[in-house]
Amino acid sequence: MFNLNEIKKKNICIIGLMGSGKSIIGKDLSNYLNLKFYDTDKAIELETNKSINKIFEEDGELYFRTIEEKICLELLNHNNCLISLGGGSIINKKIREIIKKNSYSIYLQVKLNNLVNRLKSSKRRPLLNKVVNKEETLKNLYNARQKYYEKADLIVNNNNDKKKVLEEIISKLNTYAKKNSHKK
Repeated sequence: MFNLNEIKKKNICIIGLMGSGKSIIGKDLSNYLNLKFYDTDKAIELETNKSINKIFEEDGELYFRTIEEKICLELLNHNNCLISLGGGSIINKKIREIIKKNSYSIYLQVKLNNLVNRLKSSKRRPLLNKVVNKEETLKNLYNARQKYYEKADLIVNNNNDKKKVLEEIISKLNTYAKKNSHKK
């Protein structure tokens, strides 16, 4: 069974664009690995007692990013947990540095047209709510974040079957652990 201590990491974090399946895959993977699950967006909503949409609406994106940094840095210091990070948190240098130091990172990569289909009727995505062309907005977000996403320890395609994606992640985690458990 996969053990974070063996690979000298505190936690696993999942990164990717909104709609890439970070929360769904994260929850299932944390159950399988018997790790506590955190979703940074849910933690932000609990902390502020507001929805992400409300925060963007009433306080603006800059305020949201400040709260996001605080929550992410706290959670990324936890041990033996799996953390689903908000899609934009990766643009923050402090968050990227703590991910690299403490976490085994998994990037859920999804084709743009699949993201558009998954998100076309969503009302919970403040960066998409008031835009006419969601595809163009997602493409721009992807282009701005891609260089950070692709530095993940593991990149997994999440365009299809959730079960297959989970099996692939678990298999690769176990392989990684075997290769790295004896390193000092």
